[in-house]
Amino acid sequence: MNKKTKNPYLPDYLVTPGEVLNEYLEAFSMTQAELATRTGLTRKTINEIIQGIAPITPETALKLERIFNRPAHFWNNLESQYQEDYVRIKERSRLQSALEWLKRIPVKEMIAHGWMNHFKDDTDQLEAVLRFFGIASPEQWKEVWETHQVAYRQTQRFETHDEAVSAWLRQGEIQAQQLECAPFDKKQFQKKLQDFRSLTTMKLEDFHPLLIQQCAAVGVAVVFVPELPKTGISGATRWLGKKAVIQLSLRYKSNDHLWFTFFHEAGHILKHGRKGILIEGKGLGGQEEEEANLFSQDLLIPPDKLNQFLAQWNKRSLEPISRFADEIGIAPGIVVGRLQHDDVLSTEIGNLFKIKYSWDKINLGQNPV
Repeated sequence: MNKKTKNPYLPDYLVTPGEVLNEYLEAFSMTQAELATRTGLTRKTINEIIQGIAPITPETALKLERIFNRPAHFWNNLESQYQEDYVRIKERSRLQSALEWLKRIPVKEMIAHGWMNHFKDDTDQLEAVLRFFGIASPEQWKEVWETHQVAYRQTQRFETHDEAVSAWLRQGEIQAQQLECAPFDKKQFQKKLQDFRSLTTMKLEDFHPLLIQQCAAVGVAVVFVPELPKTGISGATRWLGKKAVIQLSLRYKSNDHLWFTFFHEAGHILKHGRKGILIEGKGLGGQEEEEANLFSQDLLIPPDKLNQFLAQWNKRSLEPISRFADEIGIAPGIVVGRLQHDDVLSTEIGNLFKIKYSWDKINLGQNPV
């Protein structure tokens, strides 16, 4: 889960527990030899602690508590903090070599969307990116995120960047993890899809919470995530534990495109289960994508109803389109989109029936890292 965190003060130098212990020796006017006698440790061990060669063990911390009247956890914490700072400084030095990878992450856009905070220092920003992805280092990104275990509709008209795609998917995962869902119920989800057709006639701000709540009740997490540059993704489907996830980007921001994408992804869930990579135009995407497309278009507009309408329509007047949409219980813009897709209607005609959506109607509530 993303939680807003402040960038803590991290020193770029180390203070060893031995240095603190040496200050106590001076304050108590005590030699290393005397401390060795009082603790029962060897002079060599005491000297190695002072030099920062040997650690203060829990047993040694208890002995020091009795001699200097400072609790054992004080000495243990000194050692623990030193070890953490040592590893962190070493890690930050190593991360300097990974700043080139940071340039491929759409950090500016992610900050603008509120997915993470901005840091002036590049290494601090890299740390924030790693926390966002939930990985320990850039090396793990390739292993965890480059292979997208999802089925997504993506335009093939321009080059896409895996880093941007993975960031979009990760934000969807974060939001989906925050949604409480019942275990997935295939029959109930399929039944609800018919009811969801009526949501197409509603405003975005009205159907958005209803769609999320009703899908969550049958084990499907629906999340809306703004698209990033060079992704070209309309929607994605994957599984998180016992719940399915439908992620939508509002690409093109029109109701016909959004609802076709939603039912397309629903088709993947119902027909293809927990299958792995299904990318349109690549790999296993061909047949499965066609099946999902057919599922979506037939559920939105039953084929027999469409054929009856086309047989009676003069293909000139637009009013019959509106009446037909009312008869089958969906928004007229979806009918227009289908007719345009099938080359029955020019892409320049009927667009006033389409409803345009905007992100300011949705309260996403992200918490940046």
